Amino acid sequence: YSLLGSLRAVAQTISYEVSLALVLLSFIFLVGGFSLELFSLYQSKIWFIMISLPLALVWLASCLAETNRTPFDFAEGESELVSGFNTEYSSGGFALIFMAEYASILFMSMLFSLLFLGGNLLSVFFSLKLMI
Repeated sequence: YSLLGSLRAVAQTISYEVSLALVLLSFIFLVGGFSLELFSLYQSKIWFIMISLPLALVWLASCLAETNRTPFDFAEGESELVSGFNTEYSSGGFALIFMAEYASILFMSMLFSLLFLGGNLLSVFFSLKLMI
């Protein structure tokens, strides 16, 4: 079961990273650099989510797929009633895998906030935007 789950997880990760890269590349062309400070400066007047709502929806769907959330949790086959690639893990390894998955969710939320909601790392409301 863990081999099937890992094959599903790798296929899903590769397929949805293409759309994430294309959305990120379009914003890099728009801003003209890789710096997150540039993203923050360009969004001081209007957020990018107002300009590019379809890209935000593609990014959100791809983030859900990358973090293996509910509609995209193919690696965990409910028909087999197992937990996918982490079937053979227990205790410490199992806890580390789940902590890494939730850290990935926080990181993707931070990127969404920085790219679309004008998140400044020094802003008071950055953590509130991150929770949305």
